Amino acid sequence: MDTINYEQKGNLAFITLNRPDAMNAFNYDMLMELGQVVESIRINPDIRVVVFTGAGEKAFSVGADLKERKTLTDQHVKRNIYKIGEVFSTIENLPQPTIAMINGFAFGGGMELALACDFRIVSDDTLLGLTETSLAIIPGAGGTQRLPRLIGESKALELILTARRLKPAEALDYGLVTRVASQDDLAEVTGAFADSMLGNGPIALQQAKFAIKNGMNADLQTGLHIERKAYELTIPTEDRVEALLAFGEKRKPVFKGK
Repeated sequence: MDTINYEQKGNLAFITLNRPDAMNAFNYDMLMELGQVVESIRINPDIRVVVFTGAGEKAFSVGADLKERKTLTDQHVKRNIYKIGEVFSTIENLPQPTIAMINGFAFGGGMELALACDFRIVSDDTLLGLTETSLAIIPGAGGTQRLPRLIGESKALELILTARRLKPAEALDYGLVTRVASQDDLAEVTGAFADSMLGNGPIALQQAKFAIKNGMNADLQTGLHIERKAYELTIPTEDRVEALLAFGEKRKPVFKGK
């Protein structure tokens, strides 16, 4: 059985972690397959938004496969940690906007995958958190770096050092998630959120994401330079001309990503 299911619907890509019997825990095979799928998306011009979710109804992902972990040498544990960090960084750096549709438990590496996405939409009947310190380790796939950048240092320290499991409403208050929906409505809410981006210029989406992501790690003047260069890339596009024509003709633009 494939550890990753991939489906494309129009300009929307769905990546499903497919180990429901193991609560979609990451073993090495899954990490390898996920990396290959993400790399194929990165260079696919037809994909404009990407959704990550988990198979089954119990878990988005509970992180590393601890059954596999118990059988590994220290060297192979280091291999897995390097690989999961590499794959999650590739996800973070995808040019397309990314959404984690959290349909169940998201702990440890599962939560770190969600943090590598641009947005997190979570069902209201689950729990999520970075729980590694309760296992005498620390988040090793970006959690100690991405969480404080998202919600601030003090809140991140609290959640990581206590290994606290948050209810969705609490996660929303912390600024950890973007939306909360019932399990029945989760797919619809996520789809509507994706549609709100899919109707906009795909090159503009990617350049706006690039400017924000790279500008956040720079001083203001450098960030403004990044923004200006990103804007300039949208000027010669067919989509920009189409937007102006559609505005004048009082119709919705039809963007081609060119």
